[in-house]
Formats: sequence, structure tokens, C-alpha cells
Amino acid sequence: AIKECDKVCKHVHLPVQAGSNEVLRRMNRKYTKEHYLNLVEKLKKAVPDIAITTDIIVGFPGETEEDFLETIDIVKRVQYDSAFTFLYSVREGTKAATMEDQVPVDVKHERFDRLLDVLYPIVLCKNEQCIGKVFPVLVESAENGKLTGRTEHFRLVHFKGSSELIGEIVNVRITNVKTFHTEGIIVE
Repeated sequence: AIKECDKVCKHVHLPVQAGSNEVLRRMNRKYTKEHYLNLVEKLKKAVPDIAITTDIIVGFPGETEEDFLETIDIVKRVQYDSAFTFLYSVREGTKAATMEDQVPVDVKHERFDRLLDVLYPIVLCKNEQCIGKVFPVLVESAENGKLTGRTEHFRLVHFKGSSELIGEIVNVRITNVKTFHTEGIIVE
């Protein structure tokens, strides 16, 4: 449906949570790393320019260094357009809160930093591929003469313009990029 319908964004948010089958099992997820990668492959085959974003949790109880490296592996293989990344934190009343092998806070932070060291260059590279290209952008908000909107690939774009354009789709040429957003100018 994504490929054929111009009303649907070429973006899928596909939470992976972790790249380790053992951690996924402990999280009570009903999929494996292999199943997830197969799904990503099918998506990319059906819609070659699809943007894929995800959620990743670092430091879930019992996560070993090897488990963490499986998460790094999946990030490298999928090449996410962006990811919401979290440190696991205990939530009272959950099964995970009572699990043995809670990962020490310093280890969680160290792994989190390593994850970002892998993820950020991938995301920036994806954004850099947009420089000079023109994208239809749905204008979502305005502040101090600056508009914010999203492309069909869910990329965040900042550009100058009138607040009267909120809710409209305008063509924007990408002129500059950061890790988590792009910047551009409206073109006719």
C-alpha cells in the first residue's frame, strides 16, 4: 500500500527494542532478530526508498556485552533513518523490575554512548543525501518566522516562511543538515 498510494508516507516506525534474541525473549517479545531483519528486507524490497525508524532500549536486565553487540549489529545492518533510544529504567510493578542481573548504571551509560556513536553517523549520512534535493513538506508549526514540517520520509525540516502555510504542503530544497533535522528554503 505504501508504494502505490501517494497519500501514505514512505516511512515505517518498526520498534526493534534490542538485537539479541535472548533479550527479546526476556522482554516477552514475540519475534526474533531474524524475523525482524526479514521484515525489514521485505519493506526495502517493496519500497526501496522507505525510511525506517525504531525504538531501542539499552541495559535491559540480563543484557550481556554479547547481547548489546547484537543490537549494534542490527543498527548497522538496517541503517535506520532515526531511532528513539532509551536507557532501561526500573518500573515498579513490572516483571523486569524483579529480574535478576540488573545491568549497572555505569554499564548502561557506556553502552548507550557506544550505541549513539554507531547510530548518529548513519542518521547524519542519510540526511546528507538530501542536500540539494527538493521535497514536498507538510508544514506543521511556525515560530518566529521559521516553519517546521516533515517530508514523506518523516524527516524534520526547518525553513523560513509565513505561519499561513501551516497545514499546507510546500516544496523545500534541503540546504543544510544536522543529525536530527534538515534545513532548507521554499522553492516554487
